[in-house]
Amino acid sequence: MEELTIIGISRVSGGQRLSNRGITKTNVISVSKVINAPLSFVYDWCTDDSPDDTKLTRSSARRIILNKTPRQAIYLETFQRNGKSMCAVNIVSLRRPTRWHLDYIGQDADEIGEYRLTKQGPKKTKLDMRFKVKYKIHGAPTRSEDTKQTSIVWDKYVSALEKEFLARNRRRSH
Repeated sequence: MEELTIIGISRVSGGQRLSNRGITKTNVISVSKVINAPLSFVYDWCTDDSPDDTKLTRSSARRIILNKTPRQAIYLETFQRNGKSMCAVNIVSLRRPTRWHLDYIGQDADEIGEYRLTKQGPKKTKLDMRFKVKYKIHGAPTRSEDTKQTSIVWDKYVSALEKEFLARNRRRSH
């Protein structure tokens, strides 16, 4: 297994440093979604952080949960970019009941994500997301491409979340 130091994130195999060196481009994007489920369900579902989450978007990335507490989740993602194996550490700080924060430190990019939920009704929640992505690769996506891709991914998450909420409600009513 690759060497990785979580505190003071240091190195992966081959001696490559995970750092801010080589920033090629920075995108700041915002995406919002309205979800047909109550705020508490949305928060719990979105912050569950499971190794199976990548299956929801049909991603080939692999997620390994390193540590999970009521206030924080730390996981490692491994994936391919242009035929090259890459990895990233995700640190998710949980701020129940309406917010969470993502620090993503990767070989391809560093990212900060802010997530905020707002109750829109008894069974409707708005999720506002803001990301600042500092790319370390050439040919990084444009702001528009990043926004579109993030929206597509979150459409898949929202669809899965709403299906699960409806299924739970059907089971309770029978």
